[in-house]
Amino acid sequence: MKFILTALIIVLPLHAAEQVFFSFDDHNIAWQHNLKLTLQTVTKHPGNPVLRRGPPGAPDHGHAILYGTVIKTGGTFRMWYLGMIETENKAGQPPGWWRPMCYAESKDGVTWKKPELGLVEFNGSTKNNICLIEGEPYSMTRVNDFLSVLHEANDPDPAKRYKCAYIAHMPFDEVKGGRSKIGPNERRWGAMICATSADGLKWKCVGDRPANAGGERFEVSSLYRFGDFYYSTGQLISPWSWRPDGSDIGRDMLAYRSPDFVTWSKAKALAFARPGQLANPPVKGQQMHMGAGLWNRGNVMVGLHGMWQDAETAPPKGESWNLGVRVDLGLVISNDGVHFREPVPSFKVVPRGKEGEWDDVAILQGHAFVNEGDKTMIWYSHWDTGSKLKNMEIGLATLRRDGFGHLSRKVEGNDAHFVTGTFTAKEIALNVDGITPEAALSVQLLDPLDRPLDGYQATVTQNGLHQTINWPKPLPADKKLALRLNFPANSAAKVYAVYLNN
Repeated sequence: MKFILTALIIVLPLHAAEQVFFSFDDHNIAWQHNLKLTLQTVTKHPGNPVLRRGPPGAPDHGHAILYGTVIKTGGTFRMWYLGMIETENKAGQPPGWWRPMCYAESKDGVTWKKPELGLVEFNGSTKNNICLIEGEPYSMTRVNDFLSVLHEANDPDPAKRYKCAYIAHMPFDEVKGGRSKIGPNERRWGAMICATSADGLKWKCVGDRPANAGGERFEVSSLYRFGDFYYSTGQLISPWSWRPDGSDIGRDMLAYRSPDFVTWSKAKALAFARPGQLANPPVKGQQMHMGAGLWNRGNVMVGLHGMWQDAETAPPKGESWNLGVRVDLGLVISNDGVHFREPVPSFKVVPRGKEGEWDDVAILQGHAFVNEGDKTMIWYSHWDTGSKLKNMEIGLATLRRDGFGHLSRKVEGNDAHFVTGTFTAKEIALNVDGITPEAALSVQLLDPLDRPLDGYQATVTQNGLHQTINWPKPLPADKKLALRLNFPANSAAKVYAVYLNN
């Protein structure tokens, strides 16, 4: 079956200063009357997995997983992912604590090519798709777990326009700066390593020590810039992390920050834990897995987190301790880049597959979101928790563009409305569906004290992914505004997002 991404060519306006108020953002759309939020489940590509592991002898023969990133630059989708050489993982870690940073490209996000980069010798040849990482000590260059790539095209230093953070398991005697006394004295340290690159293929480690040297171990899983800081979020578990009252916690998400991508905070923030982890008593077996795969939309961070559930029974002796663990992917959002929340706790945006399907055990999130035409494209991986590496490859899922969820009327026969937080804008557009000729939406601009502004009423009669509101006159320049959107009592409209452009 040939997959057709869209039957309609859609050209959407590009707005460098665009803000997005998503329907599930209860900070920017806090004030609601008679409305309900409906989150959406993705549609999985019928040809999944779209990026498969390589043949025997390839650096990704054991698995190809999106503990990584997908971005689109120009007309090319670029993917950084982790390979594994071995086809079984009985020890829980690959030999040499190394999963190569592999690279792939695509023109449509569906069919991927693994270029021969010629950078790293592997099995006696450089004809492979392994990216080069240089640094001292050598153990810093050996990616072991999650890889997050950030592209800053406007960085004044061309050699640093690509940045990444990843986990390397370094021997303690190779870690400069000592270690905290928090947690047991392991023989290796899950260290956060940062690197920069001009092209995303040849990398150099930042400094000669882990970014979290002198602190605790940290299983980093993301890298982004929000406001004045770079942030890295990732996973920890007790005894390295704990609930606010000091009691033990399962896997939760912590955040570090840096003003310059060189010096990182020793202090960290509790960025996210699932509601059941913070209940008293905690929900048994509920954890969150490997931080979150995140998408920076300028004014807000959105993403997917791993909804980990322990196995119902302990695995048989000799089997992987993870056997029976199940993971689906849920939605998170943050308005400050530090504190994340679930709009609807435990809702499965990307559910694992049904028994017998390729992604039926547990799934892994990446930093892999691209708006393309009328779709939001999301890539993810399968995780065989039994350590047999079965079907550990990369799949594609799609939603309506920015269609993670929508607001609609809750009680039939009653009107509804919402009022946004304040903003400045030259243009306002809606991502909306379900408007009918008999039930148009009406909009009104307000001042910061909820008072209507004379001459700023309009009617929205058309559906669209980016339906511009036509006001009677230009919006007031550089003035704080709010938007009231009214659903009539017979409306079937679904509002997915409000776009504010300057």
